[in-house]
Amino acid sequence: MQPNSIYYMENTFIRTCVSVDCVVFGFDKSQLNVLLVQRNAMSSSGKELKLPGSLIYQQEDADTGAYRVLNELTGIKKIALRQFKSFTSPKRISDSDDVAWLEATYHNKIDRLITIAYLSLGKIDRKLHIGPKYTTATWCPVSQLPRMPFDHNQIVEEALNEIRRWVEAEPVVLFELLPVKFTAAELRRLYEAIYHRKYDIRNFHKQILRMEYVLPMEEKQEHVAHRAARYYKFDRIIYNKRKI
Repeated sequence: MQPNSIYYMENTFIRTCVSVDCVVFGFDKSQLNVLLVQRNAMSSSGKELKLPGSLIYQQEDADTGAYRVLNELTGIKKIALRQFKSFTSPKRISDSDDVAWLEATYHNKIDRLITIAYLSLGKIDRKLHIGPKYTTATWCPVSQLPRMPFDHNQIVEEALNEIRRWVEAEPVVLFELLPVKFTAAELRRLYEAIYHRKYDIRNFHKQILRMEYVLPMEEKQEHVAHRAARYYKFDRIIYNKRKI
């Protein structure tokens, strides 16, 4: 046997399928949530919830596949998506339950699965128009994520790391998760959810004062048991001017 033949036997090129998985974060005024779907078949491992995703079709590129996945889930055709990382470990489908689900869903034998992960920020109060592919979609607090199939828990953690990088570079992304008017407490809780840390209330108020694009409003909360908090709003014009 030729030496090169031995090399190729030990180092065969992969025959693989490619998928997209979408991490959609939403904020409910108190905690950060991620949008999950239920697998369309019961699994013995108990890993029922997963990130919305799909193998990409022959005629699709990855971006088109990701937009299709979210359209099937939400009914929204125009949603901001950003590709942030690919996950290529050979161990992604080492769990026999995951392999069985894949092959039953896609009617094909799958030996290797590479996924391209996408990140999106959504309004949690937006109504979901779930298509026939999914039976259940739910917002799950990031702090209470179940054990999910494949490496979906790792993908969510990597997505959080990506958001932290976004916030450092472009704080505007935070306000895509907040309502038009929000309290200082809501903004603080969003920071705490993203960074996994607590912020001193007084120091955080000082931090808000340094954000010239976060403007106090005359309006305050109504019908609350505690002292009514003032509302703030994000001013995109001021934000854009500071970048010039």
